[in-house]
Amino acid sequence: MLRLLSSLAVLLSLGCGSDALQPEPGVEIALEQVTVGELVFDLRTAGPADAPVVILLHGFPQTSHEWRHQLRALGAAGYRAVAPDQRGYSPGARPADVADYNIVNLIGDVLGIADALGADRFHLVGHDWGAAVSWGVARVAPDRIISLTPISIPHPDAFNEALRDPASCQSSASGYFDTFILPDSEDIFLANDAAFLRAIYAGLPDEAVSVYIEALGTREALGAGLNWYRANITDRQFPGPAVGTIDVPVMFIWSDGDSAVCREPAERTGDFVSGPYRFEVIEGVSHWVPELAAERVSELLLEHLAQ
Repeated sequence: MLRLLSSLAVLLSLGCGSDALQPEPGVEIALEQVTVGELVFDLRTAGPADAPVVILLHGFPQTSHEWRHQLRALGAAGYRAVAPDQRGYSPGARPADVADYNIVNLIGDVLGIADALGADRFHLVGHDWGAAVSWGVARVAPDRIISLTPISIPHPDAFNEALRDPASCQSSASGYFDTFILPDSEDIFLANDAAFLRAIYAGLPDEAVSVYIEALGTREALGAGLNWYRANITDRQFPGPAVGTIDVPVMFIWSDGDSAVCREPAERTGDFVSGPYRFEVIEGVSHWVPELAAERVSELLLEHLAQ
C-alpha cells in the first residue's frame, strides 16, 4: 500500500512546469469570511467589490491558496475573484460526520457562498475536487452560472464510464481511491512528519507547501479533506444518478502530465456538454495545473470569461 502511494506521489510530481505567474503589482489578496447556515467559510478575495463574481474552488490536498495567481490576475482585470476554503478546510466549516461531506452538501455550500456574496449569477472555476463540485453546481443551478471552467477533472459521467472501461487506464490511475477512503488514512499521510503528504506536493513551491501543511497537518483537518473521498466514492466509482448534460458555456482544462486523470475521460467530456464547449490541453504539466501553469491558466480564464 505504501509503495503504491509513494509511486503516486512521484507520478504527480512529473511534468511539473515552471510557468509560475508573478504577483501583479497593486493587486492584493484579502482574507474574509462568510457565514452559510451554521458554517463559517474563510475566503481569499481580490478585485472590486461591485464587479462580476468569479468563484474558484480548490482541490485536495490544497486550500484557496492554490488560486493566488488567478485571484490577482482576475482582480487586475476587474473581476471580483473569490476563493473559499471549502467544507472541512475552513476550521469554522468542519462538521464531524463523513455523511456531511456528501456532494449534495458541497454543491449547496457553493450556492450558499454565492448568496452570501450577493451574487445571483457568477462564473465558476474548479480544480480537482473543486472541479467535481463545479460540474454539480452547473447541473443543479444552470441559471446561476455565467460560465464554467473545470480543471483536471472531467465530467463525472465521462469519468465513471472510463472507470468502468477495461480498456481505459483510469481504474488503475484511480487506485489510490482505495486507500484514501479508509477510515484512518490520514495517519498514512501524517506519519514521519507528514512525509507522504509532503511527497504529494513535489514540484510545488516551498512557500505553497508550507501553507498547505500548516492548514492540513493535523488529523482533524486532513481527515475532513479525506472525508470528501469517503462520502462520495465507492469501489472506485462516484455512486448515485448520472449527472447528465451540462448546458452552460464550458471550458475544460486538462494537462497531459496528469497521472491521476487519463486521456479517455478528458476527451469524452465534450459529449456531456450541450452548450458552448472548449477543450484546452496544457502539455508537460502535472496535476497541479493552476500553480504550475499559472500564467497560461490565467490567460485562458480571462479569454473564457470575456466571451
